[in-house]
Amino acid sequence: MSYPEHRPRRLRRTEAIRSLVRETMLTPACLVYPMFVCPGTGVRKEIPSLPGIYQQSVDRALEECRAVEQEGIGGIILFGIPESKDERGSRAWAMDAPVQQMVEAIRRANLQVVVITDVCLCEYTTHGHCGLVVNGDVDNDATLELLAEVALSHARAGADLVAPSDMMDGRVGAIRHRLDEHGFSHVGILAYAAKYCSAFYQPFREAAASAPQFGDRRGYQMDPANAREALREVALDIEEGADVVMVKPALPYLDVIRAVREAFAVPVAAYNVSGEYAMLKAAVAQGWLDERRAILEVLTAIRRAGADFILTYHAREAARWLRSC
Repeated sequence: MSYPEHRPRRLRRTEAIRSLVRETMLTPACLVYPMFVCPGTGVRKEIPSLPGIYQQSVDRALEECRAVEQEGIGGIILFGIPESKDERGSRAWAMDAPVQQMVEAIRRANLQVVVITDVCLCEYTTHGHCGLVVNGDVDNDATLELLAEVALSHARAGADLVAPSDMMDGRVGAIRHRLDEHGFSHVGILAYAAKYCSAFYQPFREAAASAPQFGDRRGYQMDPANAREALREVALDIEEGADVVMVKPALPYLDVIRAVREAFAVPVAAYNVSGEYAMLKAAVAQGWLDERRAILEVLTAIRRAGADFILTYHAREAARWLRSC
């Protein structure tokens, strides 16, 4: 049977009907808000390529974290900006570094928000690469020990989930082993499992001062042309102990998000990255897009592709719009 017996428009006639039959639900609880924490007191510095996003000292970031909790956003992910860098990135695992201090401040304030910490070395090394550089190349196995130490410091501070973003082989297993042997078996791992070598990271690198000082990251981040490889990467991370897996970026890789969702039973996250945010904000500033409609459409598309939750710089504005619906 077809028209006139079947009329799909019947279920689009009013907002109440559309809401009743809507297939994909977007709520503040499925959003995670990235935050950049820096040294100092009273610091709140807007990032030029990420309008509305700031580098903040712990005291100011804690104020924003209170607002994030009140807005019903599911969680935050923390990135650190150290006061100094070295070849090994040793400030990444220092307990008095901004990320560790921020996690401890959140715990003291008893905020009920999921705290995720990014585990990588790129923000902390003088060369800007995600691992230890030996003879001009990133040494995979030598890096694992350092990443495990970073994750352990975050767990000691009180993180709920640690999120290795470096794309070194074996890092999930190394982190899981280190956490377990020190009594942190309850701390979960959100693995950046399928992280592509993308052009859409540039604003983040400005925000975190993490651009590589030589070469690029093609030797460890994934080739944008590959989809089957993503499934292999995800499978390996799950085998090593990942509790949640992530696809990054989101919009150019909706097909990968869908493939991962269909192939694995673990929670799937997607990172709506800095370049995606900046691109949309630039179009809005030119008057070319309706900001609210465009942002909610983008986030709904990522959810529809299969993401259980979305890391996005749009989290706070999206949460306000969703709560007003």
